[in-house]
Amino acid sequence: MDHYDSQQTNDYMQPEEDWDRDLLLDPAWEKQQRKTFTAWCNSHLRKAGTQIENIEEDFRDGLKLMLLLEVISGERLAKPERGKMRVHKISNVNKALDFIASKGVKLVSIGAEEIVDGNVKMTLGMIWTIILRFAIQDISVEETSAKEGLLLWCQRKTAPYKNVNIQNFHISWKDGLGFCALIHRHRPELIDYGKLRKDDPLTNLNTAFDVAEKYLDIPKMLDAEDIVGTARPDEKAIMTYVSSFYHAFSGAQKATVAAAPLCPLLYLNQQNRKYLYHSHSNVDLSGICDLHCSLWQHQILNPLSEPTPQPQQHRMLNSLNEARDREKFYEPEKHTKENCKIHQSFSSFQAESAAFRGPELLLAEGALCFDINNAWGCLEQAEKGYEEWLLNEIRRLERLDHLAEKFRQKASIHEAWTDGKEAMLRQKDYETATLSEIKALLKKHEAFESDLAAHQDRVEQIAAIAQELNELDYYDSPSVNARCQKICDQWDNLGALTQKRREALERTEKLLETIDQLYLEYAKRAAPFNNWMEGAMEDLQDTFIVHTIEEIQGLTTAHEQFKATLPDADKERLAILGIHNEVSKIVQTYHVNMAGTNPYTTITPQEINGKWDHVRQLVPRRDQALTEEHARQQHNERLRKQFGAQANVIGPWIQTKMEEIGRISIEMHGTLEDQLSHLRQYEKSIVNYKPKIDQLEGDHQLIQEALIFDNKHTNYTMEHIRVGWEQLLTTIARTINEVENQILTRDAKGISQEQMNEFRASFNHFDRKKTGMMDTDDFRACLISMGYNMGEAEFARIMSIVDPNRLGVVTFQAFIDFMSRETADTDTADQVMASFKILAGDKNYITVDELRRELPPDQAEYCIARMAPYTGPDAVPGALDYMSFSTALYGESDL
Repeated sequence: MDHYDSQQTNDYMQPEEDWDRDLLLDPAWEKQQRKTFTAWCNSHLRKAGTQIENIEEDFRDGLKLMLLLEVISGERLAKPERGKMRVHKISNVNKALDFIASKGVKLVSIGAEEIVDGNVKMTLGMIWTIILRFAIQDISVEETSAKEGLLLWCQRKTAPYKNVNIQNFHISWKDGLGFCALIHRHRPELIDYGKLRKDDPLTNLNTAFDVAEKYLDIPKMLDAEDIVGTARPDEKAIMTYVSSFYHAFSGAQKATVAAAPLCPLLYLNQQNRKYLYHSHSNVDLSGICDLHCSLWQHQILNPLSEPTPQPQQHRMLNSLNEARDREKFYEPEKHTKENCKIHQSFSSFQAESAAFRGPELLLAEGALCFDINNAWGCLEQAEKGYEEWLLNEIRRLERLDHLAEKFRQKASIHEAWTDGKEAMLRQKDYETATLSEIKALLKKHEAFESDLAAHQDRVEQIAAIAQELNELDYYDSPSVNARCQKICDQWDNLGALTQKRREALERTEKLLETIDQLYLEYAKRAAPFNNWMEGAMEDLQDTFIVHTIEEIQGLTTAHEQFKATLPDADKERLAILGIHNEVSKIVQTYHVNMAGTNPYTTITPQEINGKWDHVRQLVPRRDQALTEEHARQQHNERLRKQFGAQANVIGPWIQTKMEEIGRISIEMHGTLEDQLSHLRQYEKSIVNYKPKIDQLEGDHQLIQEALIFDNKHTNYTMEHIRVGWEQLLTTIARTINEVENQILTRDAKGISQEQMNEFRASFNHFDRKKTGMMDTDDFRACLISMGYNMGEAEFARIMSIVDPNRLGVVTFQAFIDFMSRETADTDTADQVMASFKILAGDKNYITVDELRRELPPDQAEYCIARMAPYTGPDAVPGALDYMSFSTALYGESDL
């Protein structure tokens, strides 16, 4: 940058650095920018006789981009690369980007690779950066610059117009009145602003665009429909278009200001012409004519007027010596005297004419003293020019010799380099190469292409030297042209061979890549298919162990499903073999040399076919095995159902009989003899049921022989039936035995049937579990309900009587024995109490000795034993008080 401070530039450019992150995301804005930026570039490229059609394609090689920068900057950029390869394009674009950066512009996220690849966003961002730097940044209005200066200029120019309010570079321009106001402000004859309507934006915009293109040389950069149809037109496109108005009008204004001082001078010049006149005189001009004719004849006859080039340098030196010799024959003194005489005569005539107020002498054109002096000067200049021409011609011949030698050297170097290149390019080594070798050959060929592109400059230099030799009329141009033509023809042939070899290499590479992809696809599909066949063979040969009909049905269903997949599997096999056949077809059609086998797998088509045949053979064998096993499981199922049907009858029957026996043993219907009779009848019916148990045992034996381990048709196993049967026999025998013992106890103790029923009712009431036995807590509760209230010691004593084996339960027999004994003890206690009251008299106690003396020994000892635990510490020593006596016999509830 020349007069711009770099820091200010960076500060100004900073708000525009994120162009590609936000604004280019809208497709409508991208469309507007494409059209606007393309038109802007073409407005400058037209000056160089070219233009672009597609903004992201035409800048990819960097040539037109560099040309655009040269046009808009007026500076020369580095020489571009003329090659067609990607590296040449990247080099050209980098030169353009470096030039932009040298102008103090910070390029953000814009690289040569993106431009060469045709990245639309990056290309638009780069063009916007160029527009911003070369078309907008230099705008300055009232100490504001760039975007702010352009906006202020628009506001100042459109301030007098109604319905125009320029506040930004997007929606403020949608109605088109802003564009029309700018044009009308500078060129009012072009637009009738009064007829424009704010509610007709399309007409306003099209009017402004057409007038600007037709009369102001501003190309149409925007579409009215796009601006009206977009909620917020693209700011960059509007700003670019408006900047064209600024440059158009500001340039015209500067021209007007510059032309203002010339107007008075032109006016005076026009006035002076009115007073020019012509007059005739009788002045003798013979001397003037003689001098003029002498000079003219000297120029005509002199060989200086038409110098003839000589083809060789020594001849030109001879011509130079001859010209210098002719100078000796001139008579400069004579011509000088004659010239002075003519001037004196002209001056005298002018003086006399002024004295007598005669007309001014006006000589014809070419006869003035001034013309004579000029003719003399021309003669001297011609002589000097002829000498200079001879010197220049000598220098030209020297340059021709130098160029010819340079041509021969460059041609020799190039011919040495091209020696053997055609034979190398005609090689067909790619026909027998592998894919990796083809890729290596392609790399090598790319290197050769780079080398070839590098030699393009030498060929161009040779052609340029030959062209220059032709333009300088080199005497040996035919031989130069012939050699140059041969080099160019050879170069074109090298280019054609290079392209042909590249196409052959790429075609071979494509074929080998196709084969490689087919190999890879074959391997990818062959591996799982091979695994599937191996798994299928394992499954088909696998031995199965089943125990139920459902299991064999499941295996059969799975096998049927497997057989249903065989057609798809066969299609997959054929597809895999088709891939292999495709490779063979390519090899045969294009004569490709395929050394080796598939590098991605060792599975061959023969192996796939062999395993497939084996799978097809195993399928019917599996069918037969499953059929046989299904028949066996059907037989087993019949055995299960037969056993289950009987077990489901016998099991509940045993349970029912057990419940009935228990109910008989605890019910109080009838006498014990009736219960015993009833139980014996049950025992007889149970014994008569034994054949069914034996039949079930036979069915169970068949199930065991068939190795059947479970049976879903019944919850009863033979072991359960056996245990239940033994328990049933044991229970009926035990119950009969208990009833017999109860009869014996009743008869021995003299218990009445009513007491027996009462005992049974109490026992059944506290037998909460209905098992025919009371546990410890139930027995304690039963005693308490019957009026017993004893301590732990007494209860322990009672439990030792009713549960001598410490089982924790009390049977009905033990309960009867205890209650019969307690009933007898209670009668004896009543007798003893009556005796105690007689013996105690008025005393409230009786001594042990008195008790033993007055009562029979057995009664006395019984009483003393019963009352001993209740003798408290406050009792009379050696005596039994009434309270202790009453508590011992009747318990605390009777105190």
